[in-house]
Amino acid sequence: MDNRRGLVIVHTGEGKGKTTAALGMAIRSWGNGMRVLILQFIKGSWSYGELKAIATLNDAGGRIEIRQGGLGFTRKGNKDAEEHRRAAEELLQSALHEISGGTWDMIILDEFNYAYSFGLIRQEELEQILSARPEQTHLIFTGRNASEELIDRADLVTEMHLVKHPYQKGIKAQRGIEF
Repeated sequence: MDNRRGLVIVHTGEGKGKTTAALGMAIRSWGNGMRVLILQFIKGSWSYGELKAIATLNDAGGRIEIRQGGLGFTRKGNKDAEEHRRAAEELLQSALHEISGGTWDMIILDEFNYAYSFGLIRQEELEQILSARPEQTHLIFTGRNASEELIDRADLVTEMHLVKHPYQKGIKAQRGIEF
């Protein structure tokens, strides 16, 4: 008998490692025979090392998938806000379909907190996502600026605190560390 209870998990804060922590949980879940879906809200079509790693895991028996959405990084009030909103809405509809379908044991909504804090996703839509989640499905939200609404509903919240970052010394993003 499976007595698993799905959790709502949030990785937020100014520090590095939110997506990395969620992907670590995805790999752990995959290793335990679980089905995992990762939906990336902001990263657009950039190529990241994790895309290759997830594709390799998927080739080795399926059960894990990553889908990129959004148009890349944006800011609140960006002149292309409506285009970003449409892209977020498209991925949000896919997320709602997948969450309510009950196919996945874990769904990661990567960079969701950014999309929400930038106004690309509305509070009613956050509520729809949380309400659509089957009882046994783990739902993980990543990104800075997690909303109080989400934090209040979460079972586990981890805030990554920035102490030091190489960018502060002028060191550019490093392959294998940032992407």
